[in-house]
Amino acid sequence: MLTSKVAKRYAQGLLDFTNESGQTNAVFSEMKDVVKLMSESKDLNRFFLTPYIDSKKKSEVASQIFKGLSPVSQNLITLVIKHGRENQLRNIAQEFINKVEDINGVQRITLTTATQISQENIQQILKSTDLVNSASNPDLIHYVKPEILGGYILRVGDQQVDASVKSKLNNIKKDFHLN
Repeated sequence: MLTSKVAKRYAQGLLDFTNESGQTNAVFSEMKDVVKLMSESKDLNRFFLTPYIDSKKKSEVASQIFKGLSPVSQNLITLVIKHGRENQLRNIAQEFINKVEDINGVQRITLTTATQISQENIQQILKSTDLVNSASNPDLIHYVKPEILGGYILRVGDQQVDASVKSKLNNIKKDFHLN
């Protein structure tokens, strides 16, 4: 997922502040809650995206919804709304989570296969590539997409290995059209 410059800047500012104040772990946990809530509540997203509701009303509602969060997290949410960036709130929280995980050495890995495979096979795929750092703490998400026909697509950070049958067939098809 592409992250906007706005989300990256707010997340970096929040990370710098929490590092200085020693609140990174607490805010990290709270930002996970914000992402979860924003992902699950379509009504909340619609409310924040409604242009004719002023920022003061949005701030009041947000302060009630997020009243269990620390003052740092509440202030961030209020600041984001005040600057008219409430549509980026989920992205800002996710980017903050990503930055903290990067610092802690968590490597985000996405594996897509045509069928469900065993944990043994997953480990063999991860060991077969240089992209996966053996010293890191992997965060693996496994998707099953039958449309790739076979093989796998491994995405580590912003790099990808496409060993799917579908892409190989497409490459052969392109070669036939060129010749």
